[in-house]
Amino acid sequence: MTVWCALWASGIISPYFFKNDEGHKVTVNGDRYRAMITNFFILELNNHDVQELRFQQDGATCHTARATIELLKDTFGDRLISRFGPVN
Repeated sequence: MTVWCALWASGIISPYFFKNDEGHKVTVNGDRYRAMITNFFILELNNHDVQELRFQQDGATCHTARATIELLKDTFGDRLISRFGPVN
């Protein structure tokens, strides 16, 4: 099972389990990753004081898909630390 979570000095966003509608584990692809970012992570971020948060991820294929990078740039702007993302 693939699990994702976010953590920083002041908190943690609970684990997200990638699974299908029947509850079975699935491979994380760009569509599933973007759905998690949109429908889980961004909503959870709204519950925390993270205006100065920098978002960093590794170079996994689902993280670096063009549509994913565009979503993250729209969300984090110059606070995105990623392949193809600005680092300020």
